[in-house]
Amino acid sequence: MKLTADRPYANPEKAARRIMEHARAFEPIQDGRIYIEKINRPMIDEDKATPAEYWAGLQHAIKQGWLEYHESGTFVRMNQAGKDLFA
Repeated sequence: MKLTADRPYANPEKAARRIMEHARAFEPIQDGRIYIEKINRPMIDEDKATPAEYWAGLQHAIKQGWLEYHESGTFVRMNQAGKDLFA
């Protein structure tokens, strides 16, 4: 008996790819900055990912070299590898 529904973003790879879609949808500002709330709000509120799923996906995207996470935690930048995902 299965009591819970499958979580679509439980896999960090899937969560990271969805995060990249949100990052791509936002028009970067000054020096290619993408404010972190422009990717975490739609991921958590609209896609119904948990904060843990979001964070695991973000960490995966960083490890893959798709995103650069600023030390302040307020923004990310999309690296060339991240741009190549949509080429």
